[in-house]
Amino acid sequence: MILGANYALIALGITLIFAIMGVLNFAHGEMYVLGGFVTYYLYGRFGLNYFLALPASAATVAAVGLAFERLCFRRVLRITTREESTMLLAAGTALLLDSLSLVVFGEKQRGVPSVVPGVYHIFNAYVPAGRVLIFVLALGLIGAFLVFMQCTRPGRGLRAMAQDKEAAALMGVNLDRYRALGFAIGAALAGVAGGLLVTEFAVNAGAGTPISIKAFIMIMIGGAGVVSGAMLGAVVLGFAEAVGYFFIPGSVTYLLILVGVIVFLVFRPQGIMGRPWG
Repeated sequence: MILGANYALIALGITLIFAIMGVLNFAHGEMYVLGGFVTYYLYGRFGLNYFLALPASAATVAAVGLAFERLCFRRVLRITTREESTMLLAAGTALLLDSLSLVVFGEKQRGVPSVVPGVYHIFNAYVPAGRVLIFVLALGLIGAFLVFMQCTRPGRGLRAMAQDKEAAALMGVNLDRYRALGFAIGAALAGVAGGLLVTEFAVNAGAGTPISIKAFIMIMIGGAGVVSGAMLGAVVLGFAEAVGYFFIPGSVTYLLILVGVIVFLVFRPQGIMGRPWG
């Protein structure tokens, strides 16, 4: 459940960007890595309070996402709406961030001390207090995101764009502004997930691609562009990982997960909560 809650943050971010822009952000995993490194330096190296370092990480990654949206994606979308162009741009962005992370941060694994010491005894299981904190914070952030989307004017504008961009524009929604907002929020969710998980799992410059693959698995399971589907896909993947690694050693777990996803998509290509295509 701890992994599922954090995976949900990652899946919600990539789902939001896809829903409002029609772009599969291949650099989402690299933004997770960046969030982890920012937290590592602010909290682990410079001693800043973790509860200040975490929002700083989210803001930093949001700024990076906003810059890419304004300088790259917005320009391309004004010229063409072809999916191949945006996909190539997203893939290039991922390669750029991956290379920059390797140059700036190196190959070394980086981790930080646990924020909260101690262990809790919960239902015949011993759970580190740090992981409980991660779970609580992740759930709180998911709840805040859902409230924002449902109860605020910007959230309603983003939902309107996801449903029908032309109708949203006719109702006065500034498409460029809300695309930028959606991209920044999506990037921030990936960054805050990296900042949360770096307290329990090490981060390294090469972790972006595996995280991106996991994000795509989550949205394929739940349904592309569906917020509730992204959350469900995250829970399914987190549970499958936990059970698999407990019973099956090594990389066989993910081999079985990928085989299961392929079989699942053969029978339900739109995902659990997605709408049938065509």
